[in-house]
Amino acid sequence: MNMRISWLKYDKDDRSFKVPEKLGFDVFKLKDPETTDTTIQELIHKRYDTIILTNELASFSEDIIKKYSKDRDINIIIARDKE
Repeated sequence: MNMRISWLKYDKDDRSFKVPEKLGFDVFKLKDPETTDTTIQELIHKRYDTIILTNELASFSEDIIKKYSKDRDINIIIARDKE
């Protein structure tokens, strides 16, 4: 089984996920944080099984995070701020 990982961050966030982005991994930048839930649903539909998002975007996605917290096939990880 291949693991597909994606990273989600706010478009104006220039600090988060720099290394994965420079290495060419799938880092998605959201122009509107309100689209976090929709984007997570799209990524799951595209068979991403691990979705890492910034703490900032997680605050816009409580329902989705709760929905998938018990799902063994989908991992949603909230990255902690480094401040």
